[in-house]
Amino acid sequence: MTLARTAPELSAFRRPPEQVMRLDRMGASHPTRLSFLRALLRRMQAEGWRFDRPLWEVDDRGVGRAVYRAIGPARTYSLVAFAHDLPDHLRSDRVIATAWDATFALVDGTPDAADLDRLAANVPLQEAGRITAKELCLSRANRSVRLFGHVVDRLSQGLQPEVSEIEAVGYLMRTTAVYGSGKFGAADRAVIADRPELSGPFRAEMLSVWLTRAFTVDLAEHLARARGGPRAVPLDRDLRRRLGVGNSTGLGMAPFLVRHPVLLHNWMQAREEALARVRAQNAALPEAVAGLRAALTAAGDNAASWASDHPLQQAKLADLRRDLDLIGAALEDFPQGARPWDALWRWGEAHLTLEGQEALLALMLEPHGALVDDLAEEMSADEASVFTLDGSIPVEAFRADLARRYAWALTRDYRDPEELARFWYVSEEKLEPRIGQRFAEDGAAREQPLGVGRMAFDLAQALADWPGDQPLAGFLLAHPEHRQMARRVQQSRAHPYAEIQDNLLAAEVLPIDLLRCKLAFFGASHFDPRSDKWVRISLCKGAPFPDELGPS
Repeated sequence: MTLARTAPELSAFRRPPEQVMRLDRMGASHPTRLSFLRALLRRMQAEGWRFDRPLWEVDDRGVGRAVYRAIGPARTYSLVAFAHDLPDHLRSDRVIATAWDATFALVDGTPDAADLDRLAANVPLQEAGRITAKELCLSRANRSVRLFGHVVDRLSQGLQPEVSEIEAVGYLMRTTAVYGSGKFGAADRAVIADRPELSGPFRAEMLSVWLTRAFTVDLAEHLARARGGPRAVPLDRDLRRRLGVGNSTGLGMAPFLVRHPVLLHNWMQAREEALARVRAQNAALPEAVAGLRAALTAAGDNAASWASDHPLQQAKLADLRRDLDLIGAALEDFPQGARPWDALWRWGEAHLTLEGQEALLALMLEPHGALVDDLAEEMSADEASVFTLDGSIPVEAFRADLARRYAWALTRDYRDPEELARFWYVSEEKLEPRIGQRFAEDGAAREQPLGVGRMAFDLAQALADWPGDQPLAGFLLAHPEHRQMARRVQQSRAHPYAEIQDNLLAAEVLPIDLLRCKLAFFGASHFDPRSDKWVRISLCKGAPFPDELGPS
C-alpha cells in the first residue's frame, strides 16, 4: 500500500526529499518508535500474545535443540533453535562460513516431531540445506566468545557478570544472516503479507531475532547450571535487558534500498510524517515533555556505552555526545512560545550536526506514541500495483518530470572518473552484491543497474532530441534499455522519497550509509563500522524479553 494523503496544513513541517534523501544524512539515522522491531513488540503486547518454550533438549555441552513459541490471537509462530559444538577454528562471521554456534528456523505454527527431524537435517546446513513454505525465516549465529564465556563463568560461581564486560560487547551471540521471503525454500512474502501481525516490513525476521535473543540467555544460564550446579544463579534482569543480538551486515543489504524505491519511500514518508505531526502541535503537554527528558537520558546512556574503533564512527560518536549535551541544555527552557516542538526542531537544525539532528528526531517521536504509532502500520508496499509504465504520456511532459525530480543527478559530469569510480556487481562465488573499483578491477561488464543518477542522465540525453509531442511508448520501443529508469521517474511522481539523491558510483560513496539507514529502520543500535562496506550492530538491546512482555 501507499501512505494515504495527509492534511495539507502539515506540509510546512515536512522536510523535503532533497534534504532527507542524501547519503550523509541517511548514514546518521537512529532507530525510532516506528522501527520494525518496536512496532512488532507493541502489537504483540497490545494483543496479549503469550510465549513459552515447549521443548528444551540441550545437553551439558550446550548441544541440542529448543523450541520457542509466540502464541497470538489468530496464529502461532515457533523458533526452532539448534545449538552446536563449534570448534574455534571454524567460527567465522563471513557469509562463506559453513558452520556456526547456533542455527534457527522460524516456523509457521507449532512443529511436530517430523518437522523437527526434517529441520534438524537441513537447518544446520543453512544454504546447503532446504526448508519449506512452512518456514518463514532461516538464520544462524555465532557466540561472542569472550562475553559468552565470561557470563557462563560468573553465573556458574553464583556471581553476576561485570557490567563493563556486557556494555563493551552488548550481545552473547551475533547473527551472520537472517533469510526470509522465499530464500532456500522458505515461504514467499505473499504468504504472510495479509497477516496483520506480520504485514509490516521484516516483522517475521524481527520476531526470529527477538526469540533468538531469549535463546542466547537461556543457553548461557543452562551451561552455567551444568558447570556450577546448585551454586549457579540466573542472569540479573537488568543486566539481561542490556543484552541484544549482534549482527554483522555487509554489502548484501545495501542494494535493497535502490531496488525497492516505493518501499523506501513509504519508510521515509512515515518517519517524515511522524516528525511533521509532532512539530505541528500547538503546545507541549507536561507528560510529553517528561517523556522527552526520559528519552534524552536513555539516549545519553546509550551513547556512553556505544564504542567503535572506526575513525568515521568515532567522529560521529563525538558529534552525538556533544549534541546530546546541547539538547539537554536547550531543554532547560523548553517549552516556550507557540508551536514549541517546531521551535525545538528548528533550533536543532541550526545548532546540531546531522548525527544530532537525526537523534533529535528520534527523541521527539518517543513521547508521542498516540500521535504517530499508526504510521508504523503503513510502511509496507504493494510494489506490483505501481509497476505499470504509462507509455501514453507525451515525451515533453515526461522530460519535465525527469528534469524536476532528478535535478540532483542531471547536473553531474559523468565523464569525470571520480563520478564513475565504483561499480556494483554480484559475486560469482556467493551470488552476493559487491562493489568494485571501475578503473582498477575487472568486472564492470557485469555491472548491476544501481547507479540511478547516471541512468537518469543517460535517459535525459537520449530523450533530448526526441519529438516532444510523441508518446513515451514510441521512445521506449526504440530504446528499451531505458524502460527501468522511465518507470522510476513515473513512480517518483507519487513517491517523492523513493530515490537516494546521491551518485552511488562516485569515488566518495560510503556503502555503510545505506546499511545504517536500513538497519535503523529495523531497530538497530550501536553501529560499529568495520570498513566502509560492513558494519556490526545490536538488535533488541533494551527490549523486553518474552516473559516480560505483559499486556499493555
